[in-house]
Amino acid sequence: MEHNDQRAEFINELWQRFEVLQQWAIANWPDQERRLSSADFVAARKEILNLGEARRVPLQLVPEPSAGGPQYEELRPAPWP
Repeated sequence: MEHNDQRAEFINELWQRFEVLQQWAIANWPDQERRLSSADFVAARKEILNLGEARRVPLQLVPEPSAGGPQYEELRPAPWP
């Protein structure tokens, strides 16, 4: 339970710091014709909130080719059948 409390405390502090940063960015944005708004920060807020979810799948790092990893990794999606 302590781990969850620490995570929640971290996310709360991060959220508060992000709010301050967002206010600063909106107030100091140099392009006066296209002003920033809080809507421009929606994706970042979602990412912060996603930190609250426990990672269910551990991050799997692919080793470098020199360490026995694949020489080439296909990144394009397979075509539809």
